Amino acid sequence: MTNDSAPLLIVEDDPNDIVLVQRALRRAGIELATRTAENVAQARAYLSGEAPFHDRLANPLPRLILLDLKMPGGSGIDLLAWMRNRPELRRIPVVMLTSSHEQGDVNRAYDAGCNSYLVKPVAFEDLQEMLTVFGQYWLKHNTHPELQVGMRRSSTGA
Repeated sequence: MTNDSAPLLIVEDDPNDIVLVQRALRRAGIELATRTAENVAQARAYLSGEAPFHDRLANPLPRLILLDLKMPGGSGIDLLAWMRNRPELRRIPVVMLTSSHEQGDVNRAYDAGCNSYLVKPVAFEDLQEMLTVFGQYWLKHNTHPELQVGMRRSSTGA
């Protein structure tokens, strides 16, 4: 099931970066609900539907995740590897949005299963431009996979 009203989940430890990304998304004309998680543990709770995120009507699975790489208490790669091992989460597209230019970080992110790797620009105007292109591709042109919400059922219907 694809859900066009599903939110964008932003996983970012810096509250200033969250505000800048949300502002750049709005200025880029991207009208999509966002949810935020400030660390890997909070993102796991959200994605697992654990308290305080247990209400899936109020906290639906995201259609797309913007994920920071380096956060206290766990890395974006840790979260990504955890997601890719869960059938109900593995198809959610994940775009790394980080300040790291290091090739090793890029390689590890792709090895863990990220769908795209974007380096945060310094200037707000450049961030807005980047997120405009991001929105056009991921939210307008890209066909999203069906999420496997009911994976716990047997494939035989039993």
